[in-house]
Amino acid sequence: MSLAKATAEEIKTRAARYPSKQSAIIPALWAVQHEQGYVTKEAMGEIAKILGLPPSLIEATASFYSMFLTRPEGRHDVVICINAPCMLRGADEMTAYLGQQLGVRDGQTTKDGAITWHSTIECLGACGGAPMMQVDHQFEENLTPERIDAIIQKLRTDPAPHGARPPKAATVASVPAEKVARPRAKRTQA
Repeated sequence: MSLAKATAEEIKTRAARYPSKQSAIIPALWAVQHEQGYVTKEAMGEIAKILGLPPSLIEATASFYSMFLTRPEGRHDVVICINAPCMLRGADEMTAYLGQQLGVRDGQTTKDGAITWHSTIECLGACGGAPMMQVDHQFEENLTPERIDAIIQKLRTDPAPHGARPPKAATVASVPAEKVARPRAKRTQA
C-alpha cells in the first residue's frame, strides 16, 4: 500500500528539521503508522527512498522499538509489566486474569479486533503503582481484576486512540505470536 501524498510530504518536512536524515526515521515511522495503522515493509522502503537511507536502517529501527507495529494489531495496545516490582505485587495473577478475560494469549489480538496485549519484562516506569499496564501509551496502575474488567469494557467500545485509524486489513484475526515473524526487542514473554 503506497503512502498518501500528505504522509510523504510530512516525512519530507520533518526530515528538513534535522541536520541528519537518520534523525527523521522515528518521526517518519510515526507518520506512516498513524496513516496506515502499522508499518509494512513496503512503507519502510518508501521511507528509505524519501530519506535517502538504506531500507535496512529503517527496518532495524522499526523492529527495535516496540512502539512500532509491523503487522495489523487491535485498535488498542495493552502492555502489562511483569518486571520485579510489578511481579512482587501480583503481576503474574493480573497477567493470567487479563489473558483469561480477553480469551487470547500474550501477543495475540482478540477476535473482535479491539485489543492486542503483550507482557514485558522491561520496566514501564510506574513501579509505585504496581502492578500496572500501559494502555495506548497511558498508564493504568494498581491493577485488580475489577480494574482490568473496567478497562477491557471501555476498550471494547472505544475507537482507536488519538484519532488514529485502525489498521487497513481485511480482518484483525487472533494470530499466535510465534506464527508471525515480528522482532520486538522490548516485548518478551516470561
